[in-house]
Amino acid sequence: MIADLESSTAVDLGSGAVRSTQTADLVIDEASLEEMWTPMHLERLARTYWRFLTRVTLGLVRVVYSERERSVVLLASPLRLLTFQAPEYEMDSVRGLVRWRIARGVLVSRRGRDRLGYLQIEVRRSPGVDERHARLHVEVEVANFHPSIATRLGRWLYDATQSRIHVIITYGFLRSLRRLDLAPSRVGRFEASE
Repeated sequence: MIADLESSTAVDLGSGAVRSTQTADLVIDEASLEEMWTPMHLERLARTYWRFLTRVTLGLVRVVYSERERSVVLLASPLRLLTFQAPEYEMDSVRGLVRWRIARGVLVSRRGRDRLGYLQIEVRRSPGVDERHARLHVEVEVANFHPSIATRLGRWLYDATQSRIHVIITYGFLRSLRRLDLAPSRVGRFEASE
């Protein structure tokens, strides 16, 4: 069950950097969560985000993987909307995090290239309403992002288009987690450790 969907977006007026956070709580069977609480499943959750993006855009937007980068492309590789550094993972007994640092792309202003911007998915587990269930808090955050559309054409256009589209897609992704259909990793960094 998915509960408590929330969203917030803020702009640092000094730098123009955007921070957008969407969260949801997933009530899940404790035994299932215990089985899935591994680095491999965190990597699969990350891949599920990218798979959802490709599916919801009917394949027009997809992710191209390399050793050191992940690029979100429109139709083909030369049109890179966003390029991220390879993901960073953190995991302990109650928290898992995957973070992609923003490198460049058509949607990133010059000011925001190879700086402090990132996209991350964080999961936190906590006790549920009873001993058979746990609560998994999922947060998708974009921080220190400098959108080129806001720099070139205006903040109002960014708010009405790119920002709104991001929130809609992220809410769809969060709702899709109720199926627990995690995509196999393309890279398989943690496959051998399981």
